[in-house]
Amino acid sequence: MLSRAAIAAGRTPERRLNPILNNKTKVVLGVVIFGAFGVAVEVYVGWGKLLTPWRELAPGTIAMMLVLTGATYGLRTLRLFDYFYADMRGRFGLCLKLMLQHNLWNNLLPMRSGELSFPLLMHRYFQVPVARSVPALVWLRVLDLHSLLALGLAAFGSLWFGWEGSLLVFALWLPIPWLVFKSKGYLVRKLEQYAADRGGRWSALALTLLDSLPNRPRELLRSWARTVLTWILKMGVGAWVLKQFIETGYLAAVAGAIGGDLTGVIPIQGVAGTGTYEAGVVAALLPFGVPSVAALQAAVNLHLYLLGSSLIGGAVSLLIGEGRKPVSGLSLIHISEPTRLRRKSRM
Repeated sequence: MLSRAAIAAGRTPERRLNPILNNKTKVVLGVVIFGAFGVAVEVYVGWGKLLTPWRELAPGTIAMMLVLTGATYGLRTLRLFDYFYADMRGRFGLCLKLMLQHNLWNNLLPMRSGELSFPLLMHRYFQVPVARSVPALVWLRVLDLHSLLALGLAAFGSLWFGWEGSLLVFALWLPIPWLVFKSKGYLVRKLEQYAADRGGRWSALALTLLDSLPNRPRELLRSWARTVLTWILKMGVGAWVLKQFIETGYLAAVAGAIGGDLTGVIPIQGVAGTGTYEAGVVAALLPFGVPSVAALQAAVNLHLYLLGSSLIGGAVSLLIGEGRKPVSGLSLIHISEPTRLRRKSRM
């Protein structure tokens, strides 16, 4: 049977990411979507009218929203710090700096290209090579997507499946990370056999993802719990913001916030997610009877809040020093097998 390295040869994470960097068409489309959306908002709503409700919000309300959003940043930082504990031990502040900067680029750049900042920042601040940081990022994003979809099922699954069907789908969906973790050995053997017989990029990617799973159950449960808490808090704040601009129930507002974040998986997006994010929010609000114009106004304001909080977080990151830089002989791309085996995954 071929070795893991042989299976993945020629399919390293950095090589898969290059097409994103070189795809000028997506960038042009992102700029076009951004401009068209700005014009559409002015025509159908008017930017002045859209932003007016912010003047009526109490400063204390906005401050509390930002504090809760900051708490989500803290939870995400703790999750990352725990995963790379061996590399980040004693440098939680620097981990927070990395997370805030990654979050800023991820929210500002189109087509999720901001994700590329993560391996670069991991190497800059902690000398962690791409061969370790990219699989970890993929795993964390899989956890994020799983938790977001679980919240989506809880929020408006009944619209699709009815209450009984929604509970059944939710019960089947919820334990998937645990089942994958418990079946890791079996899945690795089957994927290695499949890749040795037929090859293929997806089998190599799946093997890389499985290799990034935590080593012990409690590590998985810690990471999983922090992910769920992060998304519950983030969607709660998003619903709170939406309710400042539309008259609707809290469940509908939660659904709107979830709809906006789910658009992050769309391959074509405007700059900073403009247009596609709002479309996701509106699409989730309409089934609850929210008028389209009101839904659009609330969606734009929620997106502006998220971008604003990201900018504030980016500004805060500039106040955090880098501290000491440990000497490391690892390159950006290469990592030796003994080093991989010594990594302590404490997610």
